Order: sequence, then C-alpha cells, then structure tokens
Amino acid sequence: MNKSKYYIFALLLVAVLISGFVFGHFVFKNESPATLKVRESINQNITDGRENAITRTVNTVSSAVVGINVTEIREFKDPFGDMFGNDPFFRQFFGDRSYKQEVHGLGSGFIISDDGYIITNDHVIGNASKVVITMTNGEHLDAEIIGKDSFTDIALLKINKAGLPYVTFGNSEDVITGEWVIALGNPFGLFEVNQKPTVTVGVVSATGMKLSAGENRFYRNMIQTDAAINSGNSGGPLLNSIGEVIGMNTLIFTGNSFASGNIGLGFAIPINKVKKIIEKLKKDGRIERNYDIGLRIQTVDQNILQYFKLKDVRGVIVVSVEKGSPADKEGIKSEDIITSLNGEKVSSDSDFWGLITEMNIGDKLKLSILRSGDEIEKEFELKVK
Repeated sequence: MNKSKYYIFALLLVAVLISGFVFGHFVFKNESPATLKVRESINQNITDGRENAITRTVNTVSSAVVGINVTEIREFKDPFGDMFGNDPFFRQFFGDRSYKQEVHGLGSGFIISDDGYIITNDHVIGNASKVVITMTNGEHLDAEIIGKDSFTDIALLKINKAGLPYVTFGNSEDVITGEWVIALGNPFGLFEVNQKPTVTVGVVSATGMKLSAGENRFYRNMIQTDAAINSGNSGGPLLNSIGEVIGMNTLIFTGNSFASGNIGLGFAIPINKVKKIIEKLKKDGRIERNYDIGLRIQTVDQNILQYFKLKDVRGVIVVSVEKGSPADKEGIKSEDIITSLNGEKVSSDSDFWGLITEMNIGDKLKLSILRSGDEIEKEFELKVK
C-alpha cells in the first residue's frame, strides 16, 4: 500500500470519529437528569447479576406466602349397597361396608392483611374439616374458613394472629403481555421442608383467557403464564416485577387436561376479580346466586347452524323459557340466539353462565339477540327465585 492510500485511510478514520462525536453530542446533550438516571438504573439492573428486581420481590413477599394443609373426612360407600340397595336379605350376608377416611391435601395461599386474612383456591379447601396454615417461621396455625365460592374457585381464610406481613395488590387490568412475573407457592408440599415458598419465574403469555375445567367452575379472563406452576401451587400469588400481586395461581394445562404436570401453560385468576369476591365473602360468608333467570340455553353448534340455515353465528340458543320468569315477561322466546351479554360476546353456554356468576341480585342483563335474521335487544333484572 503506497503513502497516498495510507493518508486516505487515516482521513476516513478521523471523519468517522468526528461524526460519531457530533452525533452523540446532539442526541444526548439535551437528555434530562431524570432520563439519564432511568437509563442508568435499567443498565444497572440488567448488569446486576444477583440482586435485581426479581430477587428483591421474592425477599419482600415470601414472608406473606403460606402453605395450606387440609384434612377432609370422606365417606366411601359400600359397593354392595350400590349393587343390591338396602335389601335386608343381602345385608345379612355382607353387612354395611361403608366407611369414612381422612384424606389430606395441600396447597398455597397468601396473607392479605396484618390481622390474618388469607386467600387461596376453593378447590384447595374442598370440604375440609380442618385447615392448618404453615408460616415461613415454621409456625403452624389453625385457620377458620370465612367463606368460599366454588364457581369462581376462591376461598377466604382467617388465622388468629396479628401484626403479620401481607402482600400488596396490583391492578390486573394493567397487566402487559410479555412482562416478567414470579409465582410463589408450595408445590408438592416442599414448603414443609424449609418453611419457604418455591419461586418460579416467567412472563405473561396471554390475558383474557376463557377456560372450562368442569365441576361448575367458570374461569374467565385468566392470566396465562409460562412461570412453572405445579401441583400444590394452587392458591399462591402471581406477582409482577415490582412485587404486586396481579393474580392467584389456579390451573395448569398439560395438553389433555388440567392436571399435575407443568408444560409451560399456567393460569391465574386476575386479582381484581379476586378482590371483589373476597369482599363479599368477608361480609356475607358466601356469594348469593339464587337467581331467577328463567332460561335454558345451549351452545350454537354446527348442527344448529345447519338447521336454522345460519352462517358462522356464535352464541347460545334459547331452548326454553320458564313461564312467568323475568325473561318470559321481557318477551324472550325459544329459538332466540343470544350473541352477547352486557356488551361481551357469548360463544358458548359456559361463557354465558360465567358472566352470570359475576353478577349480583338486582343487576340488569342486556342481551343482544338474533331472531329470524333480525338483531334485537332485550333487558331484564336478576331477581331472587
């Protein structure tokens, strides 16, 4: 390479350095001290290998997480009783083989006030005859069941202790898909080993998920996460990165069913919904759902679409209307197709009843109905039967 080429290369290098300096000067010279501080904080948090937002959240919230141990007395029927009924002839040979047995279960929960109120899932409590809480200090305390609701799968407990650590509620309406979340709980009873909750970390995979898991439970607007949730995690808190509870861990999906093995599909009840239910449970001990709907409905399937010559209509069809009911008085008829309830689209009977379970006596149902090709609106009030 001759000297002229060296000079050209050196000039280009100097030009690049000068342009970089000028660009940096004009881009960053007007940044406020607050912006620079945030940038520095983010960089620091990323490069801080051990102490970060996640570890700080775990350290802050762990003491408010509890293990839940449940004892239930189950009655097992005499198999010969099902076969022969109460026929005295066979009883003289076989006797009564029915028996009762203690069944033990476990789950997770979290303290929501310094005077000992605790939230968990209804399916964790079941028909418990005794509930014992395990604290992070190793203490075991009997818990009173204040109230529980099978439809929403939420239960409220109380222990006789004051001055307790408790969680901070977040706003599940502000959850962002993709944000970091932390699940704390008692999978497989490991809480009993060292009185500390197990920690798993992931992101919010989706929001607004509608699930049906049977047993008259309705799971609407669930938060989906890939933070590992396993058997025993039910009832534990799902937290955002600043330590606020945004949901209660409730279900896992294994591909074929909601069962015990984690494959990265976990679901949490939004905390805003949990708060509404526990306020009622704390006040009344139960959720009043003795509604007078007056409707029998069925999901619109392909056969119904073909029979009524409809094109891609989602909703529920009214099978029958109880005479004298509010729906009857409003003029709702058999073969009406309900497409939305109070502005929310209805695609199945599970959707419809899931929405109803979140309503109170005196609330109004505003139905969008498809009748003989025409769209009409109907409205009536939920009343006690």
